[in-house]
Amino acid sequence: MIAVVSTFKASGNPVIRHKYTCDPTALVHEGAVYLFTGHDEAPVGTEDYVMHDWLCFSSVDMTNWVEYAVPLKAADFSWSGGDAYASKIIYHKGSFYWYVAVSHPSGKGTAIGVAVASSPAGPYADALGSAMITHDMLPETSNKKANLDPSVLVDDDGKAYIFWGNGTCYFARLKENMTALDGPIQIIDLPGFEEGAHIHKRDGWYYLCYGYGMPEKVAYAMSRDINGPWVFKGILNEIAGNCETNRPCIIEYGEQPLFIYHNGGLKNGGSHRRSVCIDHLSYNEDSTLRRIVMTSEGVIRR
Repeated sequence: MIAVVSTFKASGNPVIRHKYTCDPTALVHEGAVYLFTGHDEAPVGTEDYVMHDWLCFSSVDMTNWVEYAVPLKAADFSWSGGDAYASKIIYHKGSFYWYVAVSHPSGKGTAIGVAVASSPAGPYADALGSAMITHDMLPETSNKKANLDPSVLVDDDGKAYIFWGNGTCYFARLKENMTALDGPIQIIDLPGFEEGAHIHKRDGWYYLCYGYGMPEKVAYAMSRDINGPWVFKGILNEIAGNCETNRPCIIEYGEQPLFIYHNGGLKNGGSHRRSVCIDHLSYNEDSTLRRIVMTSEGVIRR
């Protein structure tokens, strides 16, 4: 198990206040929420993405948190050119798979890799020794940052699927080993798709949330089939304050749906010094999502 470096008590949103965090992904394992984030390190006055690693936190009550030593860095992928972009972690058949977007060297754009661990907090190791998805695998595109923000779902039948993209939303099935594509890459036509895809399933419905427009709101589409068709349902979350981007994550903890996102709410914060927040999510009777109410109180228990 990776070392614990600190403990802290959340006092509302943003949840983590001693570091700039972004691009959340999370899972529930053995009664605890594990929250994984990107890590913005741009100095004040620098308006550019400076991201070298990903961070890991856990909580059993959403108020008291544990921070672990850095479980994964972009440099842990020997083939990458750096840049720790958005990611997604899933648990499947005894292993934790961490799908990440990084830069590919020599002007090859962005790529998606996968790391694996036997414990949610790591340590993680590159599962392949090479990228899983590269720019030359995509349908024709000139966008060198097309491979961003992976999101993975293991369906009820055990089949796994990956969604990702920047400007265009891509979709493919994964092989049983979880580290290779099993079939062609397809394109999903979603209005206003910018980036930040997140897939989840509830009561037979698939929900595909994503960053919509720029600056990004969060919109979503629904389908009864993982292969579509997808029906656009509108805006889920408005622009998060002082931040042009967003990347949603939705989990259920203690039967309570939670919406995890980032804003620029800390001192000196902004689009390149972001902070993760958590608010409640709820469903309408017809299974559509109610708009998120962003709060400063968050979901802490007093």
